[in-house]
Amino acid sequence: MRTKKNILYSTFIGLNVEIVNSSQHALIGTKGRIVDETKNLIIIEKENGKEVKLPKVACTFRLTLDDGSTVDIEGKRVAFRPHERPKKV
Repeated sequence: MRTKKNILYSTFIGLNVEIVNSSQHALIGTKGRIVDETKNLIIIEKENGKEVKLPKVACTFRLTLDDGSTVDIEGKRVAFRPHERPKKV
């Protein structure tokens, strides 16, 4: 189970996300479910089914965890490939 303590070491795929801060102001407020993640991007599917690619380093993400709680994560802290993140965080 993904919690606030272990989220940086876990995969984000399947979690709901909202952009709460970004250097690209048009992205703020964007919401959806994470469907994929790369070193530099988080890819979400919005409610209308459209996929949007979000740059990690430009955004602060609010993730809704499995228990319903939320956690804010600065994208620059997780700008690694998902399988490399546990070694580098």
